[in-house]
Amino acid sequence: MPEILYEIPVNDIFDRPCECPVCAMQKKLDDDEVAFAMGPSYMEDDIRLTTDKIGFCAHHMQMMYDFENRLGLGLILNTHMQNITKNIETLQKKKRNGSKRLFAKDTGSALSDYIKQTTSSCFICDRIKNTFKRYLVTTLYLYEKDSDFRKKFKNSKGFCLEHYGMLYDLAPSHLNGQVLVDFTNDLNEIFLTNFKRVQEDVSWFVDKHDYRNKEASWKNSKDSLPRAMTKVNSILSEN
Repeated sequence: MPEILYEIPVNDIFDRPCECPVCAMQKKLDDDEVAFAMGPSYMEDDIRLTTDKIGFCAHHMQMMYDFENRLGLGLILNTHMQNITKNIETLQKKKRNGSKRLFAKDTGSALSDYIKQTTSSCFICDRIKNTFKRYLVTTLYLYEKDSDFRKKFKNSKGFCLEHYGMLYDLAPSHLNGQVLVDFTNDLNEIFLTNFKRVQEDVSWFVDKHDYRNKEASWKNSKDSLPRAMTKVNSILSEN
């Protein structure tokens, strides 16, 4: 069963305190694939042909820049931009349809389609997609088959809003009967309980700035903003 291949990384991630284990899964995959893209692979012809065509999303491009292999990134960008230039020059030669008739087809759409395709594709996202899905499926598999993992799941700090929704939607395709009921109940409870916990920490962070609370304890609110950013926007702090 494919899920067995991912049991160790999924278990390891749930062993570490985190406001969203799925965000941690995503970050691990991001880090691994950026290291791959910025390693010797960019000198391989088949990889370079693919990156020249597909390119990278803004998120992964920034990660590649931060990886600090500037020469490697320069080589990747140079041939990618050359490829874009060649394609744009070809598509620009196709004249627009000047007709203003209703439903008339705009021959400039080939250029628009190319730009949309190029700006919405990402070599790293494509490589991550299937593995990330397997991580989620493995989470469901372990919940059903491993009682120790189920305890980890129930004792976790919950999930961000986006990944809560992903697990909620994915569960009926891989669980059924009482296990699905139990998973849904546990998922709902740990999400809402922990979402409220972080919201209350943010609330106290705000109240603590009231002069009347100057001498009061910060409680657990000092790092509440980055934790709230994880819950609401799936932004995982480095700390």
